[in-house]
Amino acid sequence: MFQLNKLTKTVAKKKRIGRGGSRGGTSGRGHKGQGSRSGGNVSFAFEGGQMPISRRLPKRGFNNTRFQKKRVVISLTQLSAMFDDGAEVTKEAIMKNGLAPHKRPFVVKILANGELEKKLTVPADFCSKKALEMIKKAGGEIKLTEGV
Repeated sequence: MFQLNKLTKTVAKKKRIGRGGSRGGTSGRGHKGQGSRSGGNVSFAFEGGQMPISRRLPKRGFNNTRFQKKRVVISLTQLSAMFDDGAEVTKEAIMKNGLAPHKRPFVVKILANGELEKKLTVPADFCSKKALEMIKKAGGEIKLTEGV
């Protein structure tokens, strides 16, 4: 039968640090110093008051991420779904159709995922060789500004 006085404890009793008892006077905190005090925690980078290595080392170098152009990858399936037959696929049209959702400068890369049945004029920065062949096979034209 279920009796309240015979229940087993489900949560272990929390060790009260620094209160003496079975662990001794220091309760595993050692003697004196910041680590023995309550609230005496330091950050992982703290070096005991010495100038931390993150501040000793020189900050040098150049990071190009601010100036990188975002690469927008467009498949042939997206081109045939978004554009009509005989249309020119400009960067403005790509942004208007939601293929490049940002205002930052970007480069366009065309990949050969899917099929293309429409005749399109595609000025792109990069293009895979297979996509180049498929656009030409559909009667379209591609103008590369950067490379293949």
